Amino acid sequence: MAKVNIKIEGQPYEVEAGQTIMEACKACGYEIPSLCTYNHGKCSLASCRVCLVEATGTKGLVASCVYPVAEGMEITISSPKAVEARRTSVELLLSNHNRNCQECDKNGKCELLHVAQITGAREARFNGAKTEVTVDQLTPSIKRDTSKCVLCGRCIARCEEAHGLSVLGFINRGFHTVVGPAENRSFKDSPCLLCGQCTTVCPTGALMEVSEIDKVDEAFKAGKHVIIQVAPAVRASLGEEFDLPIGTPVTGKMIAALRRLGFERCYDVNFGADLTIMEEGTELLGRITNGGVLPMITSCSPGWINYAEYYYGDLLDHVSSCKSPHEMQGAIIKSYWAKEKGIDPKDIFVVSVMPCTAKKFEKERPQLVTNGYPDVDAVLTTRELGKLIKRAGIQFNKLPEEEWDQDIMGDYTGAAVIFGVTGGVMEAALRTVYYKLTGKEYGKIVFEEVRGHDAGIREASLDINGTTVNIAVASGMRSAKILLDEIREGKSKYHFIEFMCCPGGCINGGGQSYVKPCFLPNEADDILDTYKEKRAKALYTEDERQVVRQSHNNPQIIELYEKFLGEPNSHLAHELLHTTYAARERFNDPE
Repeated sequence: MAKVNIKIEGQPYEVEAGQTIMEACKACGYEIPSLCTYNHGKCSLASCRVCLVEATGTKGLVASCVYPVAEGMEITISSPKAVEARRTSVELLLSNHNRNCQECDKNGKCELLHVAQITGAREARFNGAKTEVTVDQLTPSIKRDTSKCVLCGRCIARCEEAHGLSVLGFINRGFHTVVGPAENRSFKDSPCLLCGQCTTVCPTGALMEVSEIDKVDEAFKAGKHVIIQVAPAVRASLGEEFDLPIGTPVTGKMIAALRRLGFERCYDVNFGADLTIMEEGTELLGRITNGGVLPMITSCSPGWINYAEYYYGDLLDHVSSCKSPHEMQGAIIKSYWAKEKGIDPKDIFVVSVMPCTAKKFEKERPQLVTNGYPDVDAVLTTRELGKLIKRAGIQFNKLPEEEWDQDIMGDYTGAAVIFGVTGGVMEAALRTVYYKLTGKEYGKIVFEEVRGHDAGIREASLDINGTTVNIAVASGMRSAKILLDEIREGKSKYHFIEFMCCPGGCINGGGQSYVKPCFLPNEADDILDTYKEKRAKALYTEDERQVVRQSHNNPQIIELYEKFLGEPNSHLAHELLHTTYAARERFNDPE
């Protein structure tokens, strides 16, 4: 890589040619305030003007997030002119901002407040008219409040980058500009996947999950049997809410916290994941041997399901009919568990903790109802669980390590744990499919071919006892589109495909802890590049620690089929554990 010589604050440095001023300064130990970046100088539109610096060879001040370094350039960050310009930029943003910080859900994690403190911005320096406000809370998943938007464009860039979509965009011009779906519609009336990726990059509280903490509080007040179940990816992120390094597995402390919050039973959704593999693996084998519709596509990710219903409604017969793991487990709780415990299902309130905002929408689907009752009553994100624990005054880092409740359900295998990583559902399914086709366990346990935390496409062909199984894995709908177009054109060679909506899988879900270096004092500078890898490692490590690592060997799953369901894909299993999907109108969204 070619190098150039520059000076920063009068000190000489050699940096890589082609870097932006911000990237070069960061590499040399200088952190320039910024709002428009979310990955080491990767900028959306250079619109916030918070990162202005002086540089020789330029005309006045330049936005360091986009302006490239050049040989001999001298950069000044702390000159009175640059300091005042950055402060003024922040004060102008604050002048059109809803400054009810004490009421904002993003308080403590707000990047605008962070740069205001750094730049010394005086809140009320500019006063006057404000842009007309839109508040959208019509979906169960995401709320949008334009009074808190700084027009940085990060959400727009994230939607396009992750999914190749333009659900969000700039609307109107000048003082009347807002960010939202086309024609400033509600998310409810747009082809939004509700995945929440936009909420993870929003620097303020303009985009947030719809909180369901009040629903949980009401269930306790009403004297319900409040049962909580937690998805595998949550344990790889929850520790970040309490300043633990990213990738710290906190399963035992998390269970201890749940008990102290008063939940009657604390279960792991990994049990539901093992159940999903039994149903989905059997469904796949049935399609392969009986000439069913192939390739079969996994159905665990509700963001992906939303994408399929909006954009590929003609391919829905390729999607597995299995409910997602937490919905399966909720159905079992309100049927088998309720019967065994002698509790009326109407008195049971099931709470799922998910790394996902789309799960909030998923639980509202009319198809996901068992005996007249929703399988799941409330969904909390990882962030919401963190808020609940803090509200209760629990010192998370001092909690003991405790175990999940093990009555009737709760036991799980290593296969279930890795559901939270892209490729994990595929790998878990292959461990069981291999056994079903050969009568033997796969000796290596792991299928390296489908591992990898980055978004993109991975593929492999496996010869299992004379049967060739062609597989593919993709996360992020930008990658999924390539494989779906092949299916639509009749060119797909695959038998089985796993799609995860969020790039990297659930470890990078829209409900996970915010990842921003200024709020993570214990992390290295490269954390925005490595956080998915670190979270994934936490789950793979737990898989390796499990004595039983194949779903079909979970003793509680075996007992469930023997005592209640009969066998995978039985009539009762279909009633409780399977569902349907339907194409949805896209409201003539612009493409």
